Amino acid sequence: MNISLKGIPGGARTDDKGNFSLAVPAEKNITVVFSTMSFETKSVFKRLSDGETSNITVTLKSNVIIMKTVIKKDDRRRNEAGSVRIDPKLYDKMPSIVGGIEGQLKIFLSNNNELTSQYNVRGGNFDENLVYINDFEVYRPFLVRSGQQEGLSIINPELVSGVNFSTGGFQSKYGDKMSSVLDITYKRPKEFAGSVSLSMLGFGAHLEGSGIKKRLSYMVGVRQKSNQYLLQAQQTKGVYNPTFTDVQAFVNYQFDTDWQVDIFANYARNRFDFQPASSTQSFGLINRAFQLKTYYNGGETDKFDSRYGGISVTNTPNNKTTLKLIATGFQTNESETYDIQGEYLLGEIETDLGKENFGEVKYAIGTGIVHNYARNYLNVNVANIGHKGSYDANRHFLQWGVNTEIVNISDKLNEWERRDSAGFSQPFSNDSLFMAKRYKTSQDFMYSRYTAFVQDNIAFDSLGLVATGGIRVNYNALNKEFLVSPRLQLSWKPKWEKDIIIRGATGIYSQPPFYREMRNLDGNVNFDVKAQKSFHAVLGLDYNFKAFKNRPFKFTTEWYYKNMWDLVPYEYDNVRIRYFGKNNAKGFAYGAEFRLYGDIVKDAESWISLGLMKSSEDVLDDQVLIKSKTTGADSTTIYPGFIPRPTDSRISFGLYFADYLPRNKNFKLYLSGLYSTGLPFGPPDQNRYGDTLRIPSYKRVDVGFMALLLDGERKDRPRYSYFRNIKSMWLSLEVFNLLGIQNTISYLWIQDQSSSRVYAVPNRLTNRL
Repeated sequence: MNISLKGIPGGARTDDKGNFSLAVPAEKNITVVFSTMSFETKSVFKRLSDGETSNITVTLKSNVIIMKTVIKKDDRRRNEAGSVRIDPKLYDKMPSIVGGIEGQLKIFLSNNNELTSQYNVRGGNFDENLVYINDFEVYRPFLVRSGQQEGLSIINPELVSGVNFSTGGFQSKYGDKMSSVLDITYKRPKEFAGSVSLSMLGFGAHLEGSGIKKRLSYMVGVRQKSNQYLLQAQQTKGVYNPTFTDVQAFVNYQFDTDWQVDIFANYARNRFDFQPASSTQSFGLINRAFQLKTYYNGGETDKFDSRYGGISVTNTPNNKTTLKLIATGFQTNESETYDIQGEYLLGEIETDLGKENFGEVKYAIGTGIVHNYARNYLNVNVANIGHKGSYDANRHFLQWGVNTEIVNISDKLNEWERRDSAGFSQPFSNDSLFMAKRYKTSQDFMYSRYTAFVQDNIAFDSLGLVATGGIRVNYNALNKEFLVSPRLQLSWKPKWEKDIIIRGATGIYSQPPFYREMRNLDGNVNFDVKAQKSFHAVLGLDYNFKAFKNRPFKFTTEWYYKNMWDLVPYEYDNVRIRYFGKNNAKGFAYGAEFRLYGDIVKDAESWISLGLMKSSEDVLDDQVLIKSKTTGADSTTIYPGFIPRPTDSRISFGLYFADYLPRNKNFKLYLSGLYSTGLPFGPPDQNRYGDTLRIPSYKRVDVGFMALLLDGERKDRPRYSYFRNIKSMWLSLEVFNLLGIQNTISYLWIQDQSSSRVYAVPNRLTNRL
């Protein structure tokens, strides 16, 4: 597009993204003329004072230029291998306990816990996922053991304008993790607006706007969440007092057309107070069932306080070059303190329908005490300073970056568990008193990490091919490890009659240890732990088509393979990850994913997702010794080989369906369904080869109903209306776990000292609510 000043020599031309800059005389009435071939000319009248900058957004009558620009950006992002389509506007419509952006992600990924916002991607765990907000890498709490303790996600969905989620094979510009990247873009508002939401689980509010002649844009959000109403329906009864508060702000100031600054700040205050009273857990089969009743004494208090601040200064010296300096600081102070003693009675339930005591305990199997104690304190400080840049050379789009990260960690671990069954301590000894678990360590250390990347995006327009190749390097000063990670992505749109895009990606993805990978099961830290490494190969296809009376649909599929080495084995306990603290495993993951998006009901988008996966690992130094029955000596050694990884969910299925009343779209229904095959588990003996049992499959259906109470777009609303400045007002009702299925998250292991039998008692998730 050409830009000129009427009656004044000179002018400018937009770049391929539609941006331009033009210097004009001060204190004069000017006419800015926009023109290009095949479009109508448009004029804008301006008068600027000395030093003033004005932003102009122009849409020509045919809208062709604007549509081309939007489609190009959109396709470029979605055409990346591993990219999953997420619409941030749907966050408040999807029925989910977690809600937000992560609530949408769980439809596409394997999931077995509705209480946490964390997610597993293609056989990886929570620690293998990257999260960015406007180029700022953000973090999550470290000591959280269960979804009950987990607070709000750092992503405030009210502030989000765009979401790019990659499930593997991502570009070199992203950091050093093995599974996924969630890249969030916050809005830059142009006018004043706000929102308020109230529910039985908390509230949220935000304000946004602009000022100083449109140079300043700002957003401030406040959220408060309490799971008390939700947790009261849990199998463990008691006094729950969880409170989670989050305050964050995002500010942008544009000094002129060349310089701007972004500031992001977040404070999260999470508290979890709990005084358990009793619990009743039933399990077993139809013809033989058991019940564990426990009466508690004591309580738990957990505190998680985190602060995050980031600033970026961006300089655009010309239309082709962008330079950015980024500095961030993150601090978290976490404490986990509990002293809880539970006295339990394990009994067998009468299962004969003809007996009067049907459903009651007919005789006791064993009694005992489980006493858990912890005084754990963790302080983490992370500072980053780096530079990112880009250069647009028409067919080539170059990006580069360097970063220095300094990490300071102070960790004090004091945790034990005492077990007693029928008057005998476990493990039993005639000579000494042993704890079932005992950890006591203290660590204070600091290390630095240096990273750099360069990548080039090359467009072969005549072939419909886009290639992105890059390389990433990483040096860890703690273990003296230097890593090189080449990566390549391809996207090809054939000139066929059907709208099809073929995508592929490959590369090396390494994950240097942060802290938790270095701490073993006994609480000791191994500073020599190396980065976990993986090779990714991804092949995918997108197919856009019309169906059901010419409605838009999109089908995507991806096939992937991951080869992994230098793995650090770990065990899952609810959402707590406990690592073995050494690189003694190798593994693999492969599978396929299928997704279908479309308007099954007109103007109401729905989607379904199916994932098939197998993920296994071989702990290289594990072995099983078989003893002779006669002599008691070791007679045979068995090497288990490959066993399922802790996140090996073979089949996952997700469904999101939207509908409305045929004659009144103001009344809507939203339904989500999840199914995942059970994850592996085993006895808590610190031996990975025993973790080959399976938790029952996770099945869940949630439904939400919404009614539009006030529509600000109605033209017949009186101007004097009290609600004239309100855009919309909704009332919603959600039913969680509609089918009332009791899903299992983990197991409590109870040993009967008299018979030496061990019972796995399931810990259930939420009921219908």
